[in-house]
Amino acid sequence: MRALPVGDDALLVEVSSGQEAQALHAELLRRRAEGTLTVREIVPAARTVLLDGLDDPVRRAAELTAARLPKVSARARELIELPVRYDGPDLAAVAGHWGVTEREAARVHAGTEFTVAFCGFAPGFGYLTGLPDHYDVPRRATPRTAVPAGAVALAGPYTGVYPRPSPGGWQLIGTTDAVLWDHARVPAALLAPGTRVRFVPVEDA
Repeated sequence: MRALPVGDDALLVEVSSGQEAQALHAELLRRRAEGTLTVREIVPAARTVLLDGLDDPVRRAAELTAARLPKVSARARELIELPVRYDGPDLAAVAGHWGVTEREAARVHAGTEFTVAFCGFAPGFGYLTGLPDHYDVPRRATPRTAVPAGAVALAGPYTGVYPRPSPGGWQLIGTTDAVLWDHARVPAALLAPGTRVRFVPVEDA
């Protein structure tokens, strides 16, 4: 673990894996909630966590690099279920890459409990982890110029849901009617780092 200064009152903490980043993020949230950490924002990414608005960056850097991260209990986090129709145009390609049928690919995906590792790309877009490494899939060789809102997609180790229409190069395996981002909702984003997610298959009426 390495803590790098960012400006006068922020730190960027680098770790060696996505799992460590998730554990660090959860631990920092716990410390803030109990009042032992004063910080304005905690922003996780793939292998880093940014702490902005720290009360004492130098001291906090020393504390963080010396600490051992506790294991995080996933059961303590919120679980959100997203209805999904496994009807994406890339489902056959993903199934072929995995060496299974389309039905089995959908079963594997729906049978996985995901965790939102971090958010980015677009408001409401969460990078979900949970599939074993051997289910990693490459991005499309040619990105689409338009991907519809609600598209459930895979790329590398991540699953994501497009919150609004946009270009994209991920493999589309399904669709959901869930609203990922609603500025009139509090909070506006349905998914937040640390949230547990399950995809629940549905059939069109």
